[in-house]
Amino acid sequence: MSQFGFLQPEWPDLHAAATRAESLALADPRASAFYARRCLELGMAWLYRADARLETPWKDNLAALIDEPSFRRTSGAAIYHKAVFIKDAGNRAVHSAKAFSHQDARALLGELFHLAFWLARNYARGAKPADGLAFDPARLPPPAAVVARQSLAQLQKLAKELEERDAQLAAEREARASLDAEVKALRAEVAKALAANAATPDTHDYGEAATRDLFIDKLLREAGWDPQAPGVAEVEVTGMPNGTGTGYCDYVLWGADGKPLALVEAKATRHSPAKGQQQAKLYADCLEKMHGRRPVIFCSNGYEHWIWDDTAHPPREVQGFYRRDELELLIQRRTTRRRLAEAAVNGTIVERHYQTRAIRRIAEAFEVENRRKALVVM
Repeated sequence: MSQFGFLQPEWPDLHAAATRAESLALADPRASAFYARRCLELGMAWLYRADARLETPWKDNLAALIDEPSFRRTSGAAIYHKAVFIKDAGNRAVHSAKAFSHQDARALLGELFHLAFWLARNYARGAKPADGLAFDPARLPPPAAVVARQSLAQLQKLAKELEERDAQLAAEREARASLDAEVKALRAEVAKALAANAATPDTHDYGEAATRDLFIDKLLREAGWDPQAPGVAEVEVTGMPNGTGTGYCDYVLWGADGKPLALVEAKATRHSPAKGQQQAKLYADCLEKMHGRRPVIFCSNGYEHWIWDDTAHPPREVQGFYRRDELELLIQRRTTRRRLAEAAVNGTIVERHYQTRAIRRIAEAFEVENRRKALVVM
């Protein structure tokens, strides 16, 4: 039986897409990702019809629906980021020629399971799944003896066909005079279900630690790093101020010269990334003593990411990790950057003393105060 059976009573179309993704995970991982994304699309479309709290964005594609602030507020950070992960993985499966592995499909189905559980737990008008229900990758159906894998072109063609069919169905719904009444009735039912379901605390384990690791691994790969490569994850360092003198960096990103360029300290999603700064600083101290170069520090909880080159600048939020050449340039600038205070002001352009003073003040804000922008009022 499908592990997504709890969707069948009220969301048969989502159930069909999810079970299709489940059945193909080991036989055709790329196609499995396609159907997982399809399940997400159908679920988001249902949510925007059923939940009056959600405001339809001006563009109703999947990315816009997920990034709409009302959805982010309603779903919470964990579910929002799971939806982003499923969307991105599905896009990669359909639009990228890069390999999509069984491990990728298993991880994706785990995130889809959590999102589907959240949907059923909060919106079901009938029976709800038990909070203790968990996704088990070992229960994925084995592939048939012979499976014809769908090519990238076939999946792209199928995606286009489904998109055209969805657009046609949407047009038909809009043309029906009874649509407004149906939507109002559905939203009234869902509002009652939401209130009833919210009365019972949700104790389901949404696997936030696994989600954090998936997001960090995904962003590392996007920046050209292989988180599974030897010597990248769980790197032992010596010289820690603890009883054993050893510690383990979550990730170390190495330069071509074998010296560390950066380290990544991962914290639980329920904590701010800043909570790991002191621990990361201690790891950086150890790596500097061991290899003769201080690495740049990244702190991440999977959702938020901060970079900290503590030789020059305070921590600041970034969208992801740096590529190797970007980190090498950042470290190179520690010794090659010229001081702004020593730069000559061109007297043929700047003639007045207050203009020179303004330029020097801006340079001071960048160089001494470590600001990254300044406002000049002319």
